[in-house]
Order: sequence, then C-alpha cells, then structure tokens
Amino acid sequence: MNIYMFWPIALAVGADIVYQVSAKSTPTQLNPFASLTITYLIGAAVSLIVFFVTSRGGNYIEELHNINWTAFALGLAIVGLEAGSIYMYKVGWNLNTGYIVKSCFLALALIVVGYLIYKEQISATKIAGIAVCMVGLILINR
Repeated sequence: MNIYMFWPIALAVGADIVYQVSAKSTPTQLNPFASLTITYLIGAAVSLIVFFVTSRGGNYIEELHNINWTAFALGLAIVGLEAGSIYMYKVGWNLNTGYIVKSCFLALALIVVGYLIYKEQISATKIAGIAVCMVGLILINR
C-alpha cells in the first residue's frame, strides 16, 4: 500500500478531532443553525480559496457546469450530520462515547447500503466485525 493513500485519512482524522471538539464546545444556549450559518460561510470561503490554489488557473464558472445532484445531496447531508452532532452533545453524549456509538451505527448502515446499492460483498470477516461492533456498543454504554 502506498504512503500517499494515508494523507487523506490523516487529514480527515485531524479535521474530525477539531470538528468533534468544536461541536461539543458549541454553547448550549446557541441555536445550532445560527452557528452552522457562520460555519458554512467560512467553509465556502476556504473552499473557494483552495479551489484557486489547487487548480492553477482553473475556471470556477466552467467547473460549475460539471455539478450534478451530488453537490446538493452532500450539502443537505452535511447540515444533517453537523446538526445531529451538535444536538448529540447538547442532549448529553460524552465526546468519548457519542461519536463511537454514531460511527458504529453508521458502519453497520454502510455495510447494508454497500451491499444493496453497490453490490459489495458481505464476508464472514465483515459479519464478525459487525458482531464486534455490537459487543463494543454494549460495553461502551455500560
């Protein structure tokens, strides 16, 4: 496996640590959607800057012609993901368990989605992993 395959994982893990700490630290009296408005304005500005830095003379308007339904679905999904995370912490989940519980359920759901939509195989190893996740969920919530 190539070392370059790991930089996106490192980026995602680092960003997710900042994300979870920020979501947990969002003031409880603040409406999460007010906070998310600022979040998305900053995210849009950073995305636009990174587009120009990484595309070396790319035409942003021309790129917009390549947009399909996925950009809109991702936008809706991100709002749900982030609002769900903020509310998860508002209702009392701890940083060290809430994310793990959410991630286990997500992994289980993605196994089903992968099988049904993308025809990915479910092996005995994956079934064992599901069992370990379920045992982990039981243990983590004791």
